[in-house]
Amino acid sequence: MIDWVVFARARSELGGGFVRILGYFREDGVKSVLAIEAAMRGQNAAAIVIPAHTLKGEARQFGAEPLGALAEKIETVARDCVERRDTPDEAMADVAALRQMFERSLAILEAEANPVTPRRQGFGRRIG
Repeated sequence: MIDWVVFARARSELGGGFVRILGYFREDGVKSVLAIEAAMRGQNAAAIVIPAHTLKGEARQFGAEPLGALAEKIETVARDCVERRDTPDEAMADVAALRQMFERSLAILEAEANPVTPRRQGFGRRIG
């Protein structure tokens, strides 16, 4: 679910601000998911575009590629629907899956960023 190379690069580039920026991702992501769900319920494709775009970029910044790809797919469908002046019905299944994917991705990212959580061990490395 996470591209650890991208995650490590973000952690390195953001330095001491990494945990704070990850917190912003949590806050913004929750808002984006809520906005996308509300827009879907209201059949408002235009209201899906910006939160999906935001979630896509922020997810990819931390290496949450499957989440970023899902947000991009939702964004693309919404943009197409805006151009066609259509409702975003075809995004229903993806929007329904979005919250769970966001929550799973965030949990993995936060666990890895937590200084008291044991780090993943590489193959063949002994603990202790």
